[in-house]
Amino acid sequence: MNTAIVLPTQQLPSLIESAEKTAKLRFLEFFTVNIRNPNTRRAYGKAAAEFLAWCTGHGVTSLATIQPVHVASWIEEITRDCSVPTAKQRLAAIRHLFDWLVTGHVVPNNPAHAVRGPSQSMTKGKTPVLSPEEARRLIDGIDVSLPIGLRDRALIGLMVYSFARIGAALSMLVEDVFVQNRRMWVRLHEKGGKRHEMPCHHNLETWLGEYVDQTCINLNSKGPLFPTIRRGTQRLSEHQLSQPNAWAMVQRRAKAVGIATMLNNHSFRATGITTYLVNGGTLENAAMMANHASTRTTQLYDRRNDNLTLDEIERISI
Repeated sequence: MNTAIVLPTQQLPSLIESAEKTAKLRFLEFFTVNIRNPNTRRAYGKAAAEFLAWCTGHGVTSLATIQPVHVASWIEEITRDCSVPTAKQRLAAIRHLFDWLVTGHVVPNNPAHAVRGPSQSMTKGKTPVLSPEEARRLIDGIDVSLPIGLRDRALIGLMVYSFARIGAALSMLVEDVFVQNRRMWVRLHEKGGKRHEMPCHHNLETWLGEYVDQTCINLNSKGPLFPTIRRGTQRLSEHQLSQPNAWAMVQRRAKAVGIATMLNNHSFRATGITTYLVNGGTLENAAMMANHASTRTTQLYDRRNDNLTLDEIERISI
């Protein structure tokens, strides 16, 4: 089995390599059988590789000898270098991994169960947000005379007007853009295998329509809606655009129109939600449109108070 499928390196951690065959198989099955989401698989694989390498470096000789103090010490160390959400995610990965190993009779108990992760209280997310004027300037600044421009405008527009996650947007097939009741709709494949359908805003309908028609991408309904560009040409390929490439595109487009905000792939989702709420939309409807299970998650994207804070700061007149 190719370990690169489940781990960020080609080689298994030494604690796994030196374990019995059943333990090695159970470890690999955790990623291939138990985890279906490729992003979760990649993140959990990175956490497992780092933790087991840390254990080896601190004198641990087998999986069965890993103790809660090892997990707690590792979490303490990584919390100094990474964000609290990252540390909590890595602790969750180790907990789930050892739960799987316990049920497979590889280890007697889960050393991560007793370990508490770092605490965090968030009322507002950290995702950078654009003003409506900046978002429009960014979209209007895209040269749509070439397929790459049509693609980029459609992708950014989709994330703004449908509150789509970048993963859901890039996973779309051409057939996920369809007409229903004389309106264009989009079908998003969200986390956990959930299917989320939304009607298109008239701007998004125009941009998607021009993209599909002018690039003839609809000739392959099972192909990716947002593919890469063939190297050395301006033609679309058959390969799905990756999240890092989408991030690079966003950075390039923002720089071209003089936007200094350090955008990321989620900035357009946050921009769309905030603009919707500023214009009188309700938090409940925003949560439904964003496919959030709770309005508490949606509130992390609500940046309406940023303008209020800036206005109050300007009252400090010296």
